[in-house]
Amino acid sequence: MAVAFGRVLRGAGLRVPLDSVVTFVQCLDAVGITDRNRVYWAAHTAMVRRPEDREAFNIAFAVFWDRLSAGEDPDAIGAETMTLAVDDSDDAGDGASDDEPSVTLRFSAVETLRAKDFSEYSSDELAEAQRLMQRLRFAGSPRQSLRQTASRRRGTNVDVRRTVRTSFAHLGEPVRREWREPSERQRRLVVLLDISGSMEPYARAFLRFMHAALVGRQRVEAFTLGTRLTRITRELSHRDPDKALARTSQQVADWSGGTRIGECLRAFNDRWGVRGMARGAIVVVLSDGWDRGDPEVLSEQMRRLQRVAHRVVWVNPLKVTPGYAPLARGMAAALPHVDAFVEGHSLAALEQLTQVIHDDKQLVRG
Repeated sequence: MAVAFGRVLRGAGLRVPLDSVVTFVQCLDAVGITDRNRVYWAAHTAMVRRPEDREAFNIAFAVFWDRLSAGEDPDAIGAETMTLAVDDSDDAGDGASDDEPSVTLRFSAVETLRAKDFSEYSSDELAEAQRLMQRLRFAGSPRQSLRQTASRRRGTNVDVRRTVRTSFAHLGEPVRREWREPSERQRRLVVLLDISGSMEPYARAFLRFMHAALVGRQRVEAFTLGTRLTRITRELSHRDPDKALARTSQQVADWSGGTRIGECLRAFNDRWGVRGMARGAIVVVLSDGWDRGDPEVLSEQMRRLQRVAHRVVWVNPLKVTPGYAPLARGMAAALPHVDAFVEGHSLAALEQLTQVIHDDKQLVRG
């Protein structure tokens, strides 16, 4: 029961980690499963971590308990992922007045959506994927900053100002030394999206992925690779995904055309990357590796990029294809200069990508 209800809550948009489910199991062992009120508060205590989740939790629990009381199998209920849609419009139908908002419950196979190939997505599924991508954690390993911060540990740098200030409590005697240490800052994330004709089935989903990364953290830069390099950071930074994608489509003039990845990377390295944007950053290239340019140029520019970047991750949506081998000229030229080569055909693959970005030790080769 606890596991099934945890699945329902995740489908309803709540963050329910495994330790919350374990806590709920322990609570059920203490209060039993016959008293609705006790089960409600046990689940509420264990699984609700944010005030804004209470309304969704209440609706999900009411539906789950009613179906459970009707004799349905908990595992069957948990297999259906719940999505909540609340209609709080003021329009009244058939002359009836109802001050309470109407709640529509619908069940969607989110697990199926996670595994589905982006090239098979409908427009509605892309919108649903956008919501799920916003939950992803785009955080790489931190880097040391030149700025110093107060430290409670004994170090090598004495914080003279704080030492003098604390000495005032001891008649000016520096009884205790205060120390400083280098602070940490978030690494920049640079995302380069191939928008050639061969990437068209996946580019629209990847754009939503890039938007989720931009609105989810501060240090993100976004570019498109086609017949030319286009910076789209400003266009994608709008909080409204529809407006962000509309502004991006107006900015990018070479959509679904040819691609010269090597030439675009040269422009990026010369103008932005080597000068500072890529230094110490995590660079993610979203491309199938089909390139019309000179593979020697691509190899050289990837070598330049890898020298200054913290990590270079190449995401290829074709990697999941049975029997796939990186035989395309562009992919073969770039692969020796890539730290991680991962799939990118589905939501599940993008979730794995966020883990690769987060964990420096995950070096995935194809």
